[in-house]
Amino acid sequence: MLESQLSNTKQEPAWNMEIRPKRHLFDVNFKEIWRYRDLMLLFVRRDFVAKYKQTILGPLWFLVQPLLTTLMFTVVFGRIAGIPTDGLPPMLFYMAGITAWNYFAQALTATSNTFVANASIFGKVYFPRLVSPISIVISNLIQFGIQFGFLLVFMLYFGLTGADFSPNIYMLTIPLLVVMMAGLGLGFGIIISSLTTKYRDLTNLVAFGVQLWMYATPIVYPLSQISGEKQIWLLANPITSIVEAFRYAMLGSGNFDWMHLLYSFGFMIVLLTIGILMFNKIEQSFMDTV
Repeated sequence: MLESQLSNTKQEPAWNMEIRPKRHLFDVNFKEIWRYRDLMLLFVRRDFVAKYKQTILGPLWFLVQPLLTTLMFTVVFGRIAGIPTDGLPPMLFYMAGITAWNYFAQALTATSNTFVANASIFGKVYFPRLVSPISIVISNLIQFGIQFGFLLVFMLYFGLTGADFSPNIYMLTIPLLVVMMAGLGLGFGIIISSLTTKYRDLTNLVAFGVQLWMYATPIVYPLSQISGEKQIWLLANPITSIVEAFRYAMLGSGNFDWMHLLYSFGFMIVLLTIGILMFNKIEQSFMDTV
């Protein structure tokens, strides 16, 4: 009897979770990320609510920003510069491009500051660090949904006025296009975030670089107006084929090419792999540099 009691006292307790250091570069526990999905949803709510909590217009900024940008593009590039829009109403042409671009650009910009912005939390509480940038991408998805609905309202209005555009069956591919934009934004963002722990000035270059990148993407001009070698360079931009496919699906004008989308998808997979590996490496020692 005494021996059995002593043996029971020597048994190790059954732990629900074991926190251990990452041992190698490929030590990424995706099951653990899934177990922290409740925390991820809390981060999503925090990012969405806090963004415009102390503003006058609140969530209306989700609609004001693309509307004002569309109006500016219509006046500057449509009226003054006279850039054609493939026969589409300029307002619809620009808004479709802006809706797709905004999601990618905002996902990239927000995730690129992950380590610096969350240093105080990362230094106090344990959770898989990838939860933070993933939650940012999801919270921006809510904003994309609002702006996408706004685009549908514009399409309905122009459709009732007899404008010439044709939504088509390729609208079914929009969820795939959104996943690709999210993957590219997350991939570029976590790579930049990993680098900013050591090179802080990269933070100042991100917003400026994203603005320049927009003009290397067919947002304010149709890809059909670019020919020869210049078009090849534009198609090397992985977001180009996604924007063109999105515009074609919504409005029936643009270039929907499965091979180009396959290139963008492959680019996204490689980029995410490199980004996760870099993120995984930096998170082991980032508190020493942030």
